[in-house]
Amino acid sequence: MTVGTTERTRVRKGAHKAVKDQEALYNIIDESKLAHVAFNDKRGPTVIPMLAWRIGNNIYIHGAKNSQMLKHLKNGEPCSMTFSILDAWVLARSAFHHSAHYRCAMAFGRFSVVEDNGEKSIALDAFLEQIAPGRSKEARPGNEKELTATEMLVMPLDETSVKIGRHGVNDDLADMDIDVWAGILPFRTVVGPLEPTSDNKIDEVPDYSSAYKGRWHDE
Repeated sequence: MTVGTTERTRVRKGAHKAVKDQEALYNIIDESKLAHVAFNDKRGPTVIPMLAWRIGNNIYIHGAKNSQMLKHLKNGEPCSMTFSILDAWVLARSAFHHSAHYRCAMAFGRFSVVEDNGEKSIALDAFLEQIAPGRSKEARPGNEKELTATEMLVMPLDETSVKIGRHGVNDDLADMDIDVWAGILPFRTVVGPLEPTSDNKIDEVPDYSSAYKGRWHDE
């Protein structure tokens, strides 16, 4: 399904910021990997942040079998997920017009359970490769006991929306002569350098920079 084409995914506020490109959706999810999952259970409306990752057009989350949220979602209850990335602060001449550059994505749907431990292992390896390329071949894989104790859910990205704000400073004409600096204050997450444990036995520092183009500490 095309991004932003259903009634609840159509961007109304700031409609000019709506993006209907599937790759933009994927890029936001892949860079963020932190989803805020919203659902409604016996506690009422609830939002919980969860690590999440994408394989193809599916989104995955995982956790312990006794997680109240996962117990609720595994039954196919409706939910939504949001991913957000802050790119810059917009500093205007008036306090009122200060704002931000951002990218955000939202997905609606229902999760289903990944039952097979082999499928879980493949999905977790894919997640590990997205975090630290090559790591799944180096670290010990999850064993049957660990995989069985892990609840994994998957949801197709069939109903989604994307909103991207990249506008510059939007001052009122009446404020243009105010003697104050105006412009963009870039904001980004920098990844690395790696910090070894005190009992680390490997002298060679692994290179995971390929997963973080433009965000690695020395780029």
